[in-house]
Amino acid sequence: MDKTREKMKKMLEEKEVSAILALRRNNGHPIPFLFTKAEDLKEWATEEANRYPLTKILIKIAKKHPNEIIGIVVRGCEERSLVELLKNFQLRQGKVKAIGIACSQELANRCRCSLPFPSQVEEGELAKPVEDFSDLEEIEKLPEEERFQYWMRQFGKCIKCYGCRNICPACFCPTCTLEDANLIKPGGMPPEIPIFHLHKAYHMADRCIDCGLCEEACPMGIPVRRLYRKVKKSVKDLFGYIPGEKEEEKGPLEFLGDGSYELPGAGK
Repeated sequence: MDKTREKMKKMLEEKEVSAILALRRNNGHPIPFLFTKAEDLKEWATEEANRYPLTKILIKIAKKHPNEIIGIVVRGCEERSLVELLKNFQLRQGKVKAIGIACSQELANRCRCSLPFPSQVEEGELAKPVEDFSDLEEIEKLPEEERFQYWMRQFGKCIKCYGCRNICPACFCPTCTLEDANLIKPGGMPPEIPIFHLHKAYHMADRCIDCGLCEEACPMGIPVRRLYRKVKKSVKDLFGYIPGEKEEEKGPLEFLGDGSYELPGAGK
């Protein structure tokens, strides 16, 4: 990653960006860090096993410092996240500079990633895209009643920790419909089945960039990514739309979650 590191140093030294959001080692652990000094980049953590929702963190930084240009290190899925965030006005055009890094073929295979690299990569070989929906086909082969029971068993594990929502780079509404008492009954454990998860999947249908962080965050091992991959595939088959592919192309269901939703009575 020497070439990429040198590019990052140059961007900071020449004031092309005010800071770069990436990962830094702290007592042996990688944590999100906003690099403002080129000399600190020697501590940039480059291991691809380190996965954080950096683009979601970027939203907060950008809103706090709206006039600053911020760089961010992105893989293919994270670049798709940036595209969706720009479309939905969570980030401002010209205020974000992406620094692309490619994933290894091993990681691309493990993630079943159809685009395991961003549009511009400084170094390294580009992994081959992986179009693998065998995880979905396995479920779709089941009779309808068995499929229903499969998902009921999975949703029944939910402890409503909101981990899948909180880590998701495509969840950015100021107030969340998953906390709306008129839609999701508060309190009970597990949450109403299957409303909680199907409601989120409905909102993610044309926004999910298939990073898989939701499933990694789930403490109960619910295969939520499989659900989102299903609705994402349906949107692609029906509308020919792929989230994060084209910045100028609006999502076919964008009116469902344009960031303007407010809980009934909010602000009163």
